[in-house]
Amino acid sequence: MSDLYCVFGNPIAHSRSPAIHAAFAALTAQDLVYEARLAPVDGFPQAVSEFVAAGGKGANVTVPFKEEAYRLATRLSDRAARAGAVNTLAFNGSEIFGDNTDGAGLVRDITQNLDFPLAGKRILLLGAGGASRGVIAPLLAEKPASLFIANRSADKAVALAQAFADVALLGAGNFAEIDGKCFDLVINATSASLSGESLPLPAGIFAPGSLAYDMMYGKGETPFLTLARVQGAATRADGLGMLVEQAAEAFFVWRGVRPTTEEVLADLRAKLAA
Repeated sequence: MSDLYCVFGNPIAHSRSPAIHAAFAALTAQDLVYEARLAPVDGFPQAVSEFVAAGGKGANVTVPFKEEAYRLATRLSDRAARAGAVNTLAFNGSEIFGDNTDGAGLVRDITQNLDFPLAGKRILLLGAGGASRGVIAPLLAEKPASLFIANRSADKAVALAQAFADVALLGAGNFAEIDGKCFDLVINATSASLSGESLPLPAGIFAPGSLAYDMMYGKGETPFLTLARVQGAATRADGLGMLVEQAAEAFFVWRGVRPTTEEVLADLRAKLAA
């Protein structure tokens, strides 16, 4: 009988995770079934319990359950503890292991798929929510020259920077405070692109040879990437590669095998453009 995995979310019908993990299973000759499961907004623990009872081995977790998954885990990886959120669960007897593969997925997409090393780079991280918190430690592990967190509310950015003060001294403030500063990598971790909003970013923040990276993705250019193009960012990328790479990291957590991602990412990109 095939091992059972799933992704929990609400909504979940749009999820590309089943297709991604089916492709990974085929590439690595792993015998597993991966499905999308809609969990009630107020019934996530019960949904997990029912899945484990049905023989579930592991699960991905997406909006809006990542923080609830963090609280549900009986053991956390260091990166999940740092992120304060869990996107990957593994079940072993009564243990629920919680991990967070988002940051690893982001870093791998940037450094390997986009061939953009982070050591010595000046990084601007837009947004101070959960998406930002989940990637700060993996970004810092790459030894950038600096990392500045910018948010509409300066207070949230400062509080997030202070949460990582034991790792590195981070800059933080509102969008106005980045005026006059220049960055090699600008990452949009806000949800603005989901609603078609453009961020009030000052001109001149993109250094020569810079990369603009939007964690969101969709058909065509996001508003952030349009702004980056107009302001002269040399390279622009959306978050589809991060989606595939964080899935590959989760697959490795569960199966001990790391699938190659190039073919899967190219296939997804083609389908998105169709």
